[in-house]
Amino acid sequence: MIMDSDGSRSGEWIQAFRDSFSPLRNLNLRYYLSGQAVSLIGTWLQMTAQGWVVWQISHSTVALGITGMLGTLPILLFGPWAGVLADRLDRRKVLVGTQTVAMLLAFALAALTQLQLVQLWHVYVLSAVLGIVTALDFPSQQAFIGDMAGMGEVRRAVVLNAMIVQVSRTLGPALAGFIIGALGAASAFWLNGVSFLVVIGSLLMVRSSQVRKFGKADPLREFWEGLRFIGSQARLVDLILFVVVQTFLGLTILNILPSVATDVLHGQAQVLGWLLAASGLGALFSTLFIVPVAQTQRRVGLVVALLIMWMGGWMVAVAVSAWLPFTLLALFMASLTPPVVFTTANGFLQVSSPPNMRARLLSTYVMLTFGMQPFASLFIGFTAERLGTPGAIALNGGLLAAVAMLILATRPELRTWDMNEPLPEVVQEIA
Repeated sequence: MIMDSDGSRSGEWIQAFRDSFSPLRNLNLRYYLSGQAVSLIGTWLQMTAQGWVVWQISHSTVALGITGMLGTLPILLFGPWAGVLADRLDRRKVLVGTQTVAMLLAFALAALTQLQLVQLWHVYVLSAVLGIVTALDFPSQQAFIGDMAGMGEVRRAVVLNAMIVQVSRTLGPALAGFIIGALGAASAFWLNGVSFLVVIGSLLMVRSSQVRKFGKADPLREFWEGLRFIGSQARLVDLILFVVVQTFLGLTILNILPSVATDVLHGQAQVLGWLLAASGLGALFSTLFIVPVAQTQRRVGLVVALLIMWMGGWMVAVAVSAWLPFTLLALFMASLTPPVVFTTANGFLQVSSPPNMRARLLSTYVMLTFGMQPFASLFIGFTAERLGTPGAIALNGGLLAAVAMLILATRPELRTWDMNEPLPEVVQEIA
């Protein structure tokens, strides 16, 4: 009987793993995701090199925090307008435009670095402009995946996109560490700029089926409708709360990894690349092997809560480690959590959203979650300046685990709610 039970569970896992790739039968999605794979590796090349340049110029965790803040603050400021535009405009054309601007910004930073003219304010300005581009790009990009995949496959398409993000998080920083050490940071920026040509080409090739909303736009009213929609769904509220906590207290440690690489582990750019690659490898492993299984679980709320506690514990381990192999292991373990949380929340929101307001709801979701990241970046930058980098990471990890436990204790329904339950009729009324 035990063998039968184990065999059944193994068969379910294998089937879930195979099913996660079913959207690749869609030719348009294959083209688009292939372009994304190349472009995202370039993005991580730039992110790693940009953090290294800021650290070399300033040697300040506050400067690292400010750079992270400027790159994400526009998501909070312009979210209502970005979602409305993404619902009303041709999303494919919007994405071609945002990718083109991002490419030009990468080339500008590459030129400044190559000519040894780059200053801290240059990075701040370019980061802020890229943040504005990202504010429009993100809801368009996420909704565009649904346009190509269709609602029957959108959850799996979201997981596939997450897999590509995590592959890029693994390869990009590792390549960046080698490239920065051998060729200089400017080379990473040039390569990122070139990588945008691939994704722009894929966007020009694909076709999608978008349900656009027409009529006079009132962004703030439509943003409020999005909030009402989300507020009517207890499961969405729970998931978004977990994403907010994870984003604010967990993901921002990536901003100060240059300090970990040099001040704690006494390394250089290559060590920073290894640290970011270990984080990406953990997230990739999670996306490939944990996410497909987690999405088949009936008690997903409990799974998500326990995983966030797990992440907090391993962040504390990162803080106390001064030995590179253990730090890499701890980052790998901590990074198993975010893909489960993000894909669960994103996929459920896409499935439950009316087609003509999907981008608006995704923009609202991004504002409520990643919109908190500017303040989180400043928080960890200033606490690292006061408590030291290990102290700041330990504080964030301890708070992350404690808040997850508090949420689980005060919301007992999390232990029982089922992702596959039908949506209440109130959603359709709001829509």
